[in-house]
Amino acid sequence: MNTRANTAVIGAGVIGLLTAWQLRLTGHDVTVIAPSIAQDASYAAAGMLAPISEVQYGQDDLWPIMTASRSEYPQFLSTLSRATSVPTGYRENGTLLIAADRSDRDAVAELAILQREHGMEVSALTSSTLRRREPGLAPGLSKGWDVPSDHQIDPRQLVAATRAALEADLDPRQFPGAGAPARWHTATVTSVEEAPDEQEAPGQRFILTTDDGAAHPFHSVLMVPGLGYSEIAGLPETCPLELRPIHGDVLRLQVNPAQLMRGESHVLDATVRAKVNGRSVYLVPRADGGLVIGASSREDSLAGTHAGSVQELLTDAVAVLPGVKDMELTEITTRARPGTPDERPFLGELRPGLVVSTGYSRHGILLAPLAARLGAALVKPALLGSASSDPTPELSAEDQQLLSRMRLTRHRD
Repeated sequence: MNTRANTAVIGAGVIGLLTAWQLRLTGHDVTVIAPSIAQDASYAAAGMLAPISEVQYGQDDLWPIMTASRSEYPQFLSTLSRATSVPTGYRENGTLLIAADRSDRDAVAELAILQREHGMEVSALTSSTLRRREPGLAPGLSKGWDVPSDHQIDPRQLVAATRAALEADLDPRQFPGAGAPARWHTATVTSVEEAPDEQEAPGQRFILTTDDGAAHPFHSVLMVPGLGYSEIAGLPETCPLELRPIHGDVLRLQVNPAQLMRGESHVLDATVRAKVNGRSVYLVPRADGGLVIGASSREDSLAGTHAGSVQELLTDAVAVLPGVKDMELTEITTRARPGTPDERPFLGELRPGLVVSTGYSRHGILLAPLAARLGAALVKPALLGSASSDPTPELSAEDQQLLSRMRLTRHRD
């Protein structure tokens, strides 16, 4: 008789939760183990789905990963919405690239040329068109470009929706073969080991030890621990990964009702990514009148909030959108993101049934659907003792190419 795979997901950021959901869809009974749910990098993230606007020089191997994941968002959100009525926070509001002065204009213009050379839709706007599109922007901005296909999602709402879907009693007619509602275990995993041969049985291939000293058997394990990878003893030690903390300070503000005219809900419609005096700043408007401003990028020893970064973010945001200075500052959040030497994540198999997914740096929200699907596809089988009934789809040639770009050993090859 077939038994469903008892699968652990280590980590409960956006990628961990989306991967747990994908595993459940493909027949796994999932347990999520983490000290908290989406309180690290995912909690601070602005949620820009911007494979075009995020393009930087020297990232040719990252672009296909970003564009592939962006294309998977609509289907992913559609499936999620069939499982829960909790909103995902997705908005198709487009993006504007802005240059504050002449030197900023030259830098952004060169990047726009590079983006178009790679087949991306980026079009220059006249000053009058830019003013009509966003009258709240500062007069005298040097130049603007339209990126209509770069949108946004609110990571905190996405977390709430995914958690609801993981806990829901799914209709078997809509979700045939899905696993049971997810289980949650609040703890930190300290080691992952293969079970001794004499102990191994269906449902017990790996032993996870948590910080309370308890041992937990699982048939398969997907590790999505962010920067915590190097702190897990056992099998992860056989494959060290180069991860470093990249700190970011993010501000959240709320529009003052006095700033709005009748019928308005915000002073900004599109997401804005700007260059101001050579520095980057983004402004992401939320449907509820919120505004997310970020993001500094620091590789220093300060884990807390950097006062100078907050000052620069506010100064640059006001230079682009003067109304910022009249808004309520509601939150300052600082988190560390797991960076890699080449800005590409690590996703691959350590052992059969043990998969690692980490190193998503600034792109975790954008890359989440692809990371979830590929990570879950590497964990097989969903039904023990019946390879032919495994509902996990085979990886395509394109999937294999993407996984090759993210392979765990690429810096040692």
